[in-house]
Amino acid sequence: MVDRIPSTGSRAAAPAARSQDVRPWLSTLTHQVAPFLLLVAIWQLSAAASGLSTYFYPRPLDVWTEFLNLIHKGILLAYITDSLWRWGLGVLLGVGLSTGFALIFSLSRTLSDAFLPLVNFFNAIADLAWMPLFVLWFGYDFTTILLSIVYTVFFPVLYNGMLGFNSVPAATIYAVRTLGANRLQVIREVLLPGALPNIVTGIRIGAGYAFRALIGAEMIAASSGLGYMIFESRETQLTQRTIVGMIIIGVLWLAIDRLYLRPIETGTIERWGMLRRPE
Repeated sequence: MVDRIPSTGSRAAAPAARSQDVRPWLSTLTHQVAPFLLLVAIWQLSAAASGLSTYFYPRPLDVWTEFLNLIHKGILLAYITDSLWRWGLGVLLGVGLSTGFALIFSLSRTLSDAFLPLVNFFNAIADLAWMPLFVLWFGYDFTTILLSIVYTVFFPVLYNGMLGFNSVPAATIYAVRTLGANRLQVIREVLLPGALPNIVTGIRIGAGYAFRALIGAEMIAASSGLGYMIFESRETQLTQRTIVGMIIIGVLWLAIDRLYLRPIETGTIERWGMLRRPE
């Protein structure tokens, strides 16, 4: 009997294959992290060369120390939780309202033409312009912050939703009606799926605007949250805490956009045949 000698080639191929799988991921990570490392280096060099006090121009180490301090006290996690809760609920309500109105306007050309100037009028008014009235009507309360977020989300989703509904071919609607579908079935089976890619794009845009509205509203009408932390640091002269809040806001949005919103947008477009999935 001839002994079988294990092939070393197959064993060597597995680590090599794993290495090839990891390389693209490492390359992408390096390209994404490198600009931030460069920014930190420029920040440190410019702070050292300026000779300004840490109150006017905090160093990266000062910001890192304050970050650890906020984590140790449990303040940062609590503020992040409060901000994300407000943002998530505001986006959800804004998307629901705007999608409903987009569908109503798309079903009636007369209604759309009548109300579009009014929609454009309010779209030009920033959410911060409403804050004095919101505070007067509802006080320094959760309702004021929520309304600011819903108002900001409403218009991007509304416009993209109307574009999506109006882009559904009329021939498709007539064909479905010919087969005996009623209006509700046309909406559910044709209009909503056809408009979904545009709606998701509007959600991604509106959610980004909502993050800005959240921070602005928290600066005025909140006693917790990242916006409140940034505004409060002005009173306590903790400039490094302001920068911690700014960095956390940027990191949170990058995570939300890349891990949730962008995959949902891409998956929706691929699902409805507007983008071919790579082979």
